[in-house]
Amino acid sequence: MGEKRFAVLLCADDSDYVKKLYGGYFGMFMGMLGDDGETWDRYKVSGGEFPDDEELEYYDGFVITGSCSDAHSNDVWIVKLINLLKKLDSMKKKVLGICFGHQILCRALGGKTGRAVSGWDMGIRSVNLAPSKLFSALKLPSRLPIIECHRDEVWELPPYAEVMAWSDKTRVEMFRYGDHIMGIQGHPEYTKDVLLNIADRLLHRNLIQESQVEAAKTSVEQREPDREAWKRLCKTFLKGSRLLVY
Repeated sequence: MGEKRFAVLLCADDSDYVKKLYGGYFGMFMGMLGDDGETWDRYKVSGGEFPDDEELEYYDGFVITGSCSDAHSNDVWIVKLINLLKKLDSMKKKVLGICFGHQILCRALGGKTGRAVSGWDMGIRSVNLAPSKLFSALKLPSRLPIIECHRDEVWELPPYAEVMAWSDKTRVEMFRYGDHIMGIQGHPEYTKDVLLNIADRLLHRNLIQESQVEAAKTSVEQREPDREAWKRLCKTFLKGSRLLVY
């Protein structure tokens, strides 16, 4: 009794590379967020696998992953996910959205998303953190590098949502909604090798240009993402006291 229980809502297929080295994207999130004595479940929502309504109350928090799909599309599973997120909001459940998860949370709460005006953002980028109790409690610097890999972005925040971070490329790098929902546009769970593997796969599918891959590789060579700081930030939000967080 008293065991913490979380769920990862998987919105993408695992690549062979990620599956072999990290146990899939679920394994990557477990490595970043999981602690002993917790139960972590996975639901591949992009494949139509969702938790039952009566199960939702037993979870302490949810994590929404990245995806190759667009948060502004109306695929059946995306519409169903939006309805689920509205329920979780009404229940005041802790929800952390990453990349696509960040965008779909925005849409579910009444905001707007779409193609990034400035195009793909791929590589390591420093984001500017707004003043907050959470950042102060964790003694985070005013700028924090993170791995980015997206061509969509938040266009308009939901009513009452607040920007927590921004960059010279993306106006909404992070947002919060109340004290229970947070979205992050970048990928705190990614490692450099995962980013470069994705970049190569996107290039082979003609979704990006070779110059973009080279720019991503250059950024990876020149700087490091602060993965430990992002890990502490995500875990504190998902598992910490609401008073501590905001």
